[in-house]
Amino acid sequence: MKPRTQRTIATTAQVTGVGFLTGADITLRFIPAEAGHGVAFTRTDKQFAPPIPAVVSYTVPRSRRTAISRCGVVVEMVEHVLAALAGLQIDNCLVELDGPEPPGCDGSSLQFAEALLQAGIVDQGAPRERLELRRDVVVYGDEADQSVYGTPAADGHLHIRYSLDYGADSPIQPQHYEVTVTPQNFIDQIMFARTFVLEHEAHALRAQGYGKRTTARDLLIFGAQGVIDNSLRCPDECARHKILDCIGDFALAGCDLSGYVDAHRTGHQLNAEFVRRVKLTHAEAVWPTTARKAA
Repeated sequence: MKPRTQRTIATTAQVTGVGFLTGADITLRFIPAEAGHGVAFTRTDKQFAPPIPAVVSYTVPRSRRTAISRCGVVVEMVEHVLAALAGLQIDNCLVELDGPEPPGCDGSSLQFAEALLQAGIVDQGAPRERLELRRDVVVYGDEADQSVYGTPAADGHLHIRYSLDYGADSPIQPQHYEVTVTPQNFIDQIMFARTFVLEHEAHALRAQGYGKRTTARDLLIFGAQGVIDNSLRCPDECARHKILDCIGDFALAGCDLSGYVDAHRTGHQLNAEFVRRVKLTHAEAVWPTTARKAA
């Protein structure tokens, strides 16, 4: 498979809403960028703060989300924005926001992807780097059933299979989903899948000061009898959202990723560790090298 060419958006796009973590009113703007720029986030509420490249070396440890930081400035919960950009194959973009996190929207990538599609996508001619899995790579989580396992794929695409099983006592039923990551498949199958939490987890987060303006209508909260004050968009929406998270987190490689990835109960920290492991063990598998830009 020949490398594709880099893409950006034709014009600036904007998304507004409330941050899930802070409850702040946030305006986010997607701004076109030149070939080789990559994806970076910049906070306009922090004077003189430099843009933060959306690559794994700028991630900082967080529970239940992906955050990036530079010079003491942090942008929280970037995974749904990154999933929209990576899922639509938009490689060069400056993401400008006036607060510490993107708008939560409905907990999916839907609103971000719609704004990007409305802005239009422009081919930039320069080749896009692709990192190909050429040998098996596996990382394990703290629990025995948490893992991310990658193997080579001859077709040059990224294929993700996610298996979710929280046990017989969980209101979230065991489920799995798999997809070949292309822009059309992302639009049709993944971008609308919303984030989810258990009811007791939502209470614990609110006790810590998070999510005070977020209700059960804004995302999926599971009680003992199922989804509270909301309804699923498809029976396997939770597994699809986990794939959405994987797409966003794997974008931290800073290039396209090619291979079969089988993920079991993985989360953001393990996804980032998988990216680190792949980059460490596959430096020779990034091509074309003429497109390489130091992060």
